Amino acid sequence: MPERADAARNRAKILAAAEELFAARGAADVTMEDIARAAGVGRGTLYRRYPDRAAIAVALLDEHERQLQESLLRGPPPLGPGAPPAERLAAFYAAMVDLLTRHAHLVLGTEVGHSRFKTGAYGFWHTHVRVLAAAANAPDPDVLADVLLAPLAPELFLHQTGQGVTPERITASLRALAARTF
Repeated sequence: MPERADAARNRAKILAAAEELFAARGAADVTMEDIARAAGVGRGTLYRRYPDRAAIAVALLDEHERQLQESLLRGPPPLGPGAPPAERLAAFYAAMVDLLTRHAHLVLGTEVGHSRFKTGAYGFWHTHVRVLAAAANAPDPDVLADVLLAPLAPELFLHQTGQGVTPERITASLRALAARTF
């Protein structure tokens, strides 16, 4: 059944308010009441759609990841089809570092430890990198895909940036890795 227009408006208001609050204060310091108030919706409206902050974080992250997935499938090269595998991998790394820079607080709440491998997004990223590895005739693309995704673990990203490593430095290192891998 299609989403009602008022429900779609409320969903958009809730997600926009939550994203702003999470970015400003961190998800742990934002209550469901804060989100309802900032979105201008009642608590019942909020809880009917999202039972907790984690569900809102997943919904926000899903939207951002869906945009990146669309770029990988249909966007211009080098992120989209048409560039050599090494260039596409480097562009993917840059896009993922950008996603982590902007939304690590959301990723950390949904893709930590072993649960990371069970998300639909990880499956998509794995398939994308595996296809690139196969196109480059790399040995054992299935295993290599996980190895090439490992540097994008949110815990590692937050550890590195917490140590003063800039996202630009991380991206440059990953670009070099992509160039040497394929």
